[in-house]
Amino acid sequence: MKNSNDYQQRYKESLDQADYFLKIAKEFEWNKFPSKTIAKDFSDLPITCFSDGELNITTNILDRHAKKTPNKIAITWEANSPEEKGRVYTYKELLDEVCKFSNVLKDQGVKKGDRVCFYMSMIPELLIGTLACARIGAVHSIVFGGFSAEALRGRIEDCKSKIIITNDEGPRGNKNIPLKEICDEACAKIKTVEKILVVQRTFNSELDYNKKHIILNDLLKSASDKFTAENMNAEDPLFILYTSGSTGKPKGLVHTIAGYMIWTSETFKHVFQMRDDEDIFWCSADIGWITGHSYMAYGPLLNGVSQIMFEGIPNSPTPARFWDIIDKYKVTHFYTAPTAIRALQACDDKYFKDASLKSLKVLGSVGEPINIEAWNWFYKNIGKERCPIVDTWWQTETGGIMISNLAGVTPQKACHATKPLFGVEPILVDSEGVEIKGNPAQGNLCIKRPWPGIARTVYGDHQRYEDTYFSTYKGLYFTGDGARRDEDGNYRITGRVDDVINVSGHRIGTAEVEDAINEHKDIVESAVVGFNHEIKGQGIFAYITPDKEISFSKEQLHKELNNLIVKTIGPIAKLDKIIVTSELPKTRSGKIMRRILRKLANGEKDNLGDISTLLNPECVTQLKDLI
Repeated sequence: MKNSNDYQQRYKESLDQADYFLKIAKEFEWNKFPSKTIAKDFSDLPITCFSDGELNITTNILDRHAKKTPNKIAITWEANSPEEKGRVYTYKELLDEVCKFSNVLKDQGVKKGDRVCFYMSMIPELLIGTLACARIGAVHSIVFGGFSAEALRGRIEDCKSKIIITNDEGPRGNKNIPLKEICDEACAKIKTVEKILVVQRTFNSELDYNKKHIILNDLLKSASDKFTAENMNAEDPLFILYTSGSTGKPKGLVHTIAGYMIWTSETFKHVFQMRDDEDIFWCSADIGWITGHSYMAYGPLLNGVSQIMFEGIPNSPTPARFWDIIDKYKVTHFYTAPTAIRALQACDDKYFKDASLKSLKVLGSVGEPINIEAWNWFYKNIGKERCPIVDTWWQTETGGIMISNLAGVTPQKACHATKPLFGVEPILVDSEGVEIKGNPAQGNLCIKRPWPGIARTVYGDHQRYEDTYFSTYKGLYFTGDGARRDEDGNYRITGRVDDVINVSGHRIGTAEVEDAINEHKDIVESAVVGFNHEIKGQGIFAYITPDKEISFSKEQLHKELNNLIVKTIGPIAKLDKIIVTSELPKTRSGKIMRRILRKLANGEKDNLGDISTLLNPECVTQLKDLI
């Protein structure tokens, strides 16, 4: 594919040809090639794709590349400290390590269909263990290592995992995150957890181990490096990944094997356009998030490319760390989040000016809409105005990128995701679900037809899946995002329109935070909204109503609430600002009018719209004065 004309022709084919995805499927190795493809609309749920096919995804990730290019580097692992030696795995070595891990898991009783929960830092064993589960046919559920014991417990209980895999501690900047300790706390009240498998990373001799703990290091070294991949149905579950929704309980989204494989592979190939064998890809996301799943663990490896895996953080030991890694490994394609870009933009210019960055060919943005200042800084100072920026829009639910320019093929436009990928049919609708046609336009972003990578269900609660994504607008997948479409049909995502806050590219449900706040003994009610934050994109603003006049400072209350949130959810959901108020604006039916709270939190005191339906309009004046 060379230009926009090629893109337009292929995009038309992807919508017109019923066997479009079956043609793509022929590029992969199957035990039984499918005859069935994907439906043209959402009239029949649950969705299936390649449903009569049989395969194992790791055969396509590992075995075929280990045969063709056994000595090509698959993963280069960079440790948290630049002083520590990293690790390198060729495709043959990665296959061997996955087979070893598979044998260890099998010896520990893991079998096809079991759910295995990971709570680890970004060490190679996380990636290797993930692929080992896929080779066995077990369903992996990775929980980000920044979540609290309580949040981890809820996810383990929901997916009914008997086996938990963690590491002793996770070096992160100048700290060691006590992962095993948090994992032990989470599992203490779960009787169904049979074993906790531990990879020793720091070898802290002060940690306690009991009969439930199995140390993996020596077992992995001595295990056989031969393991035949389990034959799986195309629609068998590959993984469960939890994401926040507008209710307090996170949703365990289920992705299935073949559709996810095709989608992550195809979207990676077309968006990033890695054409040279020497190209090096680096996605800076943690595997605990969907970005790390799709564009580290799966998409790049399915395409047989070489990539970087980084344990640390962007500003340790200095804010030059990202740029040092790019120069050290000659990274050509760099995929990161606007939050990281803004944080590094705020640092002294010397940190990027001292770097060469000559190897870079393509930059990528993911996780949230990027603002113009960050886009311009990234393009000018990191890409040197020669590297296209692929501004990718997608979600945990979509499995992979849905709307993006294709690097060097289709035009970029600052802060615009631009055009849909092949097989994706986005539309804008008004509040009644009527399609808004013509350009320019603005409305709620929906998808008109299924695509292979879409999540199939919410684990254990399919009705919640249908209610969340398909009940708002009949026959359409509702993304929860608003968008604009310009004169040329380019999409720009404007942000969430539901009760979800996008903090540093991670979705936090307002109800989940409110549930944590309301555990405080002095709080009777709270309302949480997002507000514009110069680094994180969105911050969390809480309106707090105590049951009586509090006898301590607002600062003390803020600290206590954040301690509760860290314990219940994790540090990522900490409150940035709070207002203590005697009441919240409510309709006559008792519903909190969050629209007003959002506007006030963002400084829009004189543009609040109609408040005539409020039961207590005087409350608005009080809040204006407080803010």
